[in-house]
Amino acid sequence: MTLADLSGVDDPGLPVEDISAAAGERTLRKVACLGGGHGLFATLRAARGAADHVTAVVTVADDGGSSGRMRRELGSLPPGDLRMALAALIRDTPRGHLWEKTLQHRFGGHGALAGHAVGNLILGGLTEVMGSSIAALDELAGLLGVRGRVVPMSPEPLDLEAEVQGLGDDPREVTAVRGQVAVASTIGQVRRVRLIPQDAPATDEAVQAILDADLVTLGPGSWFSSVIPHLLIPGIVDALVKTTATRVVIMNLVAESSETNGFSMERHIHMLVQHCPALRMDVVVVDERSVQSSRERRHLERAAERLGARVIYRDVREDDDRGRFTDRHSPSKLADVLREFGTVTGDSDREGDHHASHANDATVVDR
Repeated sequence: MTLADLSGVDDPGLPVEDISAAAGERTLRKVACLGGGHGLFATLRAARGAADHVTAVVTVADDGGSSGRMRRELGSLPPGDLRMALAALIRDTPRGHLWEKTLQHRFGGHGALAGHAVGNLILGGLTEVMGSSIAALDELAGLLGVRGRVVPMSPEPLDLEAEVQGLGDDPREVTAVRGQVAVASTIGQVRRVRLIPQDAPATDEAVQAILDADLVTLGPGSWFSSVIPHLLIPGIVDALVKTTATRVVIMNLVAESSETNGFSMERHIHMLVQHCPALRMDVVVVDERSVQSSRERRHLERAAERLGARVIYRDVREDDDRGRFTDRHSPSKLADVLREFGTVTGDSDREGDHHASHANDATVVDR
């Protein structure tokens, strides 16, 4: 795409892939999405078509690639997941596509810039000029026409450390593995993770986004390195407990080949409870093809009850336009699910109870 391709283009922000709410459909005012990486990207793509305003609350423990280099050289927050969240929220227009591609573009070659993403460098420069990573994110979001915000879950870069079993001669031996990349790629089985420092604060902006939201989502994504870290920040957990939003866990479509290899959906839920006994959620969204046997569903539903949640099964898997399903969430299908927790477009009482009854919705939990 060139500038000539964009000349004279009216850019009203109307989506090319129509996942926005039509007249008479349910929509949401404010959504807060917690996660990181490609899992958060998928959720944000869905949320931008289901809500008026979306805030991405992003993990800040990445220590690999361009993000790791900038973190070590500049002492800054790792920008990669923050950049991806911004890219996910850019408007689905020709100009938006250009900027999304630019932010995600990585320099080639073999010099000092090789492997760096353009968006990472822009965020790093803006942060140094403005003196604040959140101010830089807000400025870039404004330039890109984002209807929402991207905020880090903590104001300081964090380290991830995992207890991993199966790395030594004794399969029962537990080894400490430090660093998000090392945890995500370990060949052993992750038993538990912790953040360093353990008393890391939450950003005020992340806490407020959770408290102000109609809907809060957690997941999908790398369970130990992108999802669970949010539950290790006391301020985030406290906000999840206090918020009046409907709190939704979006499950992965399949277990990952590294972090959660061999994990059932039930065990994914148990890991949330194990790491954060105080956590309470309302709904667990599971792809209807991921768990089909009645026995597995019973076990999953009992696990969800420990969170105070009930499970709903929906078709949220993307296909390849030839009838074959992928291991990615479909933004349009997931947007339809998120709208189930909203109010009807055009309702006069948009500021009212967002837990209002839904004719076919057995998923809403009144608290």
